[in-house]
Amino acid sequence: LNSLVLYVAIFSSPNSRLETRMIHRIEPACQTPPWQQALATAITDPAVLVDHLQLDPALLPAAQRAAELFRLKVPRPFVELMRKGDPGDPLLRQVLPLGAELSPAPGFVEDPVGDEEKAVVPGILHKYQGRMLLIASGSCAVHCRYCFRRHFPYQANSACRNQWQQALDYIRDSRETDEVILSGGDPLTLTDGRLAQLIDKLSGIPHLRRLRLHTRLPVVIPRRLTPGLIDLLSSSRLSSIVVLHVNHANELGPELRARLPRIRESGVTLLNQSVLLRGVNDSVDSLSQLSLSLFECGVLPYYLHLLDRVRGAAHFEVPEVEARRLQEGIRERLPGYLVPAMVREIAGAPAKQPFF
Repeated sequence: LNSLVLYVAIFSSPNSRLETRMIHRIEPACQTPPWQQALATAITDPAVLVDHLQLDPALLPAAQRAAELFRLKVPRPFVELMRKGDPGDPLLRQVLPLGAELSPAPGFVEDPVGDEEKAVVPGILHKYQGRMLLIASGSCAVHCRYCFRRHFPYQANSACRNQWQQALDYIRDSRETDEVILSGGDPLTLTDGRLAQLIDKLSGIPHLRRLRLHTRLPVVIPRRLTPGLIDLLSSSRLSSIVVLHVNHANELGPELRARLPRIRESGVTLLNQSVLLRGVNDSVDSLSQLSLSLFECGVLPYYLHLLDRVRGAAHFEVPEVEARRLQEGIRERLPGYLVPAMVREIAGAPAKQPFF
């Protein structure tokens, strides 16, 4: 069995009529889901990655030094999408530690978007009106070298240790909030059962209307899009939005392309946000192909972020004048609904700031 459907019999008043309701699909307790197996066997040793991709061993000393500060982690399904022997592969560049990460750069800091200042209770970042972010998990399936939270103190901002109770109480008391964003880390590192517990508690807060999940896990391990997860999101009282993090069209491999339509057909809204990255997607061709490929999978481009200036990621930055040229180029080539909004996040600002 890959999954089973759990039914619960309840008595409904006033006539004590017996009803049977489907709760959601769950994985059998005795079986480790394939996505968790892939997570457990992710590559964490630069030497293994360099050897597997037949790269020049000269890359290894710098990779190992950089990995001491921010360790390598990349699942094998994602590695299999990379071109062997090519150190410039756009997927590899996102995950391979480089010596450039060790060079200090003016203006690049540990908390470029002011997350720590907005941590109101463990697990909650409250930056914007009407919505707040819940750090559902401090774990990620992949360590992206440009990540703006690569220095974030997850240990001090975990909501999991007390079953999210303090975070849930804060959300319940914030009656002007109608949307909760599950982030991390990556919220989909939680099992379907654990997610079901959290979403059930959020659904019980009357003033919430929408649930948004920001995730990269299905991109690097497509099998994370389980039937149970899809059932869970589509059956919630809350309107569900899944925001994927795809930066290059090559990340949309055959398995992910096959699975994404299933979640869209269930009624879940699928969006994508990318980061503009030097050497990864900094061309009109790359960005245009990304939007077209996403749309083929039922995903709408949402945001294209300028790089958050986090320490260790300066080599990914695209100059603003170049970003404007790229923005104009994709506008000329694509219909408006396929052009993501180019934005930047500024610490303390009331929303993401459009970049023109």
